[in-house]
Amino acid sequence: MTTTEHMSNEETSSPGTGDVVLEVRDLSVTFPSDDGPLPAVREVSYVLRRGEALGIVGESGSGKSVTSMAIMGLLPKNARVEGSAKVLGQEVVGLDDAEISKVRGNRIAMIFQDPLTSLNPVYTVGYQIAEAVLAHHKVGKKAAMARALELLELVDIPNPAQRLKQYPHELSGGMRQRVVIAIAMANEPDVIIADEPTTALDVTVQAQVLEALESARKETGAALVLITHDLGVVAGHVDRVGVMYGGRLVETGPVEEVFYRPRMPYALGLLGSLPRLDEDRNERLTPILGTPPSLLTLPGGCAFAPRCPMARDLCHEQEPSLLATAENGERVRVPVEDTGAHTAACHFSEELEGAQPTDLFRGTAVGAETTDTGGTADTGGTAESVAESEERAEQAERALARADGSGDTADGSGREAILTVRDLVKHFPIRSKGLLKRRIGEVQAVSGISLDLYEHETLALVGESGCGKSTTARLMLQLIRQTSGEVEYRGQPLHSMSQRQLRPLRRDLQLVFQDPFASLDPRMTVSDIVAEPLRIHGRRNGEAKKRVRELLELVGLNVEHGSRYPHEFSGGQRQRIGVARALALNPKVLILDEPVSALDVSIQAGVINLLEDLQDDLGLSYLFVSHDLSVVKHIADRVAVMYLGKIVETGTTEELFRAPAHPYTQALISAIPLPDPVKERTRERIVVTGDVPSPADPPSGCRFRTRCPKFADELSESERVKCVEEPPELVDRGTGHPDACHYSRAVELI
Repeated sequence: MTTTEHMSNEETSSPGTGDVVLEVRDLSVTFPSDDGPLPAVREVSYVLRRGEALGIVGESGSGKSVTSMAIMGLLPKNARVEGSAKVLGQEVVGLDDAEISKVRGNRIAMIFQDPLTSLNPVYTVGYQIAEAVLAHHKVGKKAAMARALELLELVDIPNPAQRLKQYPHELSGGMRQRVVIAIAMANEPDVIIADEPTTALDVTVQAQVLEALESARKETGAALVLITHDLGVVAGHVDRVGVMYGGRLVETGPVEEVFYRPRMPYALGLLGSLPRLDEDRNERLTPILGTPPSLLTLPGGCAFAPRCPMARDLCHEQEPSLLATAENGERVRVPVEDTGAHTAACHFSEELEGAQPTDLFRGTAVGAETTDTGGTADTGGTAESVAESEERAEQAERALARADGSGDTADGSGREAILTVRDLVKHFPIRSKGLLKRRIGEVQAVSGISLDLYEHETLALVGESGCGKSTTARLMLQLIRQTSGEVEYRGQPLHSMSQRQLRPLRRDLQLVFQDPFASLDPRMTVSDIVAEPLRIHGRRNGEAKKRVRELLELVGLNVEHGSRYPHEFSGGQRQRIGVARALALNPKVLILDEPVSALDVSIQAGVINLLEDLQDDLGLSYLFVSHDLSVVKHIADRVAVMYLGKIVETGTTEELFRAPAHPYTQALISAIPLPDPVKERTRERIVVTGDVPSPADPPSGCRFRTRCPKFADELSESERVKCVEEPPELVDRGTGHPDACHYSRAVELI
């Protein structure tokens, strides 16, 4: 049974709150566990006014989603909820299912992170939208379906009348998310809570979803609570920010104040962990040391103290209150209704005046993170001094100079192409149902790719989901066989070798997977996982054990971590284990398939720095598969942009990001959010509508023409005919690097 402890409406009412639509006071959530009570949320308070947007950010496990689930009444019955949450003055904490069902979906609505699991697979999307209308309004089914059609049009779903009759699995991820937004706005709620609405979406689809969310707010006039870990999304779409850590708010304030003048070291660290499109590549990321503490065993005093470079004795003894800094420098308490105040839970927040992330975190550990197994910080003894950190930064700059100097990176002159792909094609058969399984078509996953990867270089392969990036990576490793084309490693034709002939070469070509947990055997210890490639290739047991110790230290883990199992590690540590396994046989090439997409920004920064250090120390070549262009700009020397199985533009990172020529590349770059409120709200946008066409039936001529803004708005009829009939070749059309667009034009976007 959910229990509550809150004051009456009369006791908590405040003057001047007529425009308040959501008021949260001292909200706490505790879950029972075998090891004792787990305080997931601790005394969270905020006020949301009509039409206002509040962003809540923080690492995984900080309590962001649990807070909103408590407000919506969606927590399990064994959760103990204390405090108050009022929607339009009505207390919702403690309401029974019948009562809260009258509020939920009507006055307050929620958009969940995973639209596939929040939609019922056995009902059409039209029925599910209409169901939301029928639950709160006495209208007929015909009127409800008409409202559903209207809502699909409002969120810009193409062919809404057709989509109305389809099931969730027949829609793309972006369209499913827009259906969930349509359901949320069905009854014109006063508050919309969006819980990570753009996680795992491509940047172009993310832009479409955020635009649909803005349309929903304009249509309904609703206030918004946007929960996300993407600080760029927050910068462009909210008025105020709340930063959560260890189950509580540790900083709140107007978005410009928090981004430009953070008063909490944790917020400053999050900003420093982000690779940014508007920064030079040689700027090293400054990750926060360690991982969030276990909520079961929170440290005494400030929860962030074990990871904070500013921590002193007072920080370990006394938990700081959420206070504002007055003009005279004193820290003062302000009422929660003062939404313009900038508050922070830090004893020494005034010392952060004018501080940059590098000032605070540059001297912290590059490698190890804390292991969340008992709440104690375990840095692994890899903390660097400032001098050592600066030396590594200089090494990275020298490596960059070697890669970019004299312009060799563009064509590889003077360097050996270590891995070569020519006219690579992969088609997957589509077979009919039934016993005979006749071939009735084919999916054109890769359609004539040619690439060169040079020694000590990072080549990034970017594009939306379904464009063929991961398939290309697996073809290069010969994990799947091509339909046609050639793959060569140092002049040796991999495409014509048998599996037995390929086995000795596997030592030089290794893969790091996207999901570090799924790629590690949960029944094996870390030592066994890392040693497995060594044993497969005939290394003796004693030699393998020595090599495992070296590898764990190399990737910033403790030697004693080898006796533990994958579930005992954080996501960033599991990815380090995957990297250690890939390095076991001293490879020359690492293919990295979305290696940081599932990680929090602070952990992501540590893994990116690790990859850069390993490349410099070991002379590795990377094929970096990603859809995150901010990460790509930071780590890559060259970039190849893929769309629907073809490369549409390629060039050095500097060329491509300074002045992209292909409309698709321009759309990708302009869709990447910047963690800068002013820049994000004033920069030029190139919006791509619709979804990627089916690779089973790609468009004729230019494959991008069905979504190309230039094709729709700028070209003449004769020019469009050329796009429809003639596939563009990948050549340099005067922009300084090759692109596959008949009418390409370089545009500066950053």
